[in-house]
Amino acid sequence: MTQTPNLPPLIESHQSEYQDSGVTSTVAIAGHPIHPVIVTLPIAFLVAVPVCDLVYFWTKDLFWARGAFWLLAAGVVIGLLAAATGLMDFLGIERVRKRTAGWAHMIINIVVLALSAVNLILRWGNVAGAVIPTGLVISIIVALLLGLSGWYGGELVYRHKIAVIGYTDRNQS
Repeated sequence: MTQTPNLPPLIESHQSEYQDSGVTSTVAIAGHPIHPVIVTLPIAFLVAVPVCDLVYFWTKDLFWARGAFWLLAAGVVIGLLAAATGLMDFLGIERVRKRTAGWAHMIINIVVLALSAVNLILRWGNVAGAVIPTGLVISIIVALLLGLSGWYGGELVYRHKIAVIGYTDRNQS
């Protein structure tokens, strides 16, 4: 008999989820979910933005302001692709929609993309002018929100076994 973790659920958990093999992603190639592959790029790009902003603040070297701008642009564009694959899983897997973690993950990521788009627009045509203080504050908030969103994404995969190779019906709670 398989032992289940003796941890109090931080969100919610069903005992049956520890026993089943999981729910596959609705967007996969050869059974490998696409969403976790795509999200690594916008996460890396958007977490690097406050680093570039801080280095620009300390050095006043325009290179860093330009770098932050292009990281933002890439983060927003690829983030939209990641959001599309995540939304397909959200809509296609009932177990995701029934979990607080699924809703929290989606809402936080929408906020992240919206804030990043605002940050990008503020810097458009004046990459250095919007860095201090507004751009830096937004980029730090985005990086923190990405950490929280990643935690909820981990809850979906590791606690609720969503987007893993498995055989459970997508409509099973």
